[in-house]
Amino acid sequence: MFFIDPSSHDIGRSCSSGPTAFTPSVRHGVAIDAEDFRLSPTASSQRFSFHLLRSGDLLEQGYWELRSAIFCQEQHLFESSDRDEQDAHAYPIAALDHSAGKGSGVVGVVRILEERPRLWYGGRLGVHGEYRRHNQIGKGLIWKAVTTANGWGCDRFLATVQLQNVRFFQRLHWTSIEKLEIRGRPHHLMEADLSYYVPSREPRPQRLAAA
Repeated sequence: MFFIDPSSHDIGRSCSSGPTAFTPSVRHGVAIDAEDFRLSPTASSQRFSFHLLRSGDLLEQGYWELRSAIFCQEQHLFESSDRDEQDAHAYPIAALDHSAGKGSGVVGVVRILEERPRLWYGGRLGVHGEYRRHNQIGKGLIWKAVTTANGWGCDRFLATVQLQNVRFFQRLHWTSIEKLEIRGRPHHLMEADLSYYVPSREPRPQRLAAA
C-alpha cells in the first residue's frame, strides 16, 4: 500500500521525461502527452498516466471517490468524508490506467499544497486496492507531485509517511526528518531531495495560485 497519512500537516514534467515513441494524444476524452507517463528519471509507462486536475476536470469525480474509498471505507480514518479546508487550496493529482478494457479509471490519488511560500506538502496519497502490486503507480504519483511543485518554485517538499512506507520513500530519494505518531499510527516526517526531481513545466492553475 502507498499511503501518506490523511491527517498529516498536509502532507511532472520535462520535455525529455516521456517515452520517445509516444505521440501526444487524447485517450478516453482525457488529453495526455508523453510527460504524463513519467515514473522516475529512468522509467516510464504506456499503461499509467498522471494528471494535475483542474476545476471541472472529467476525472474529478473518480479522484474524490477513490479518496473516500481508501481513507473512509478502508482505513476508517474519517467517518463520512476525508475532505477538509485544505482541499480548497490544494492541487489534486490522479493516476489513470489505460490498459485494454480498463478505460481511464482513476487508480491513484495525491494532493499537493503550498503551506507558505516555497514550502510544499504532499498528502492523501493512495492507490486503488486492486493496483497495489504495481508499485510504479506510487512512484509516478510521487514523481508528478514533487516535480510539479518544484516547477512552481518549491524550496522544500515534505510529507508525513506511514511507517511501512518509509523505505519505499527512501529509495525514491527522500530523507526521514522526524518520527511522529498520528491518529495512533507511527509515521515519519520526510523530505524529498529536489535535486532528483527535475522541475516540471506544468503550468500552475491561476484559480488556485496563492495570492
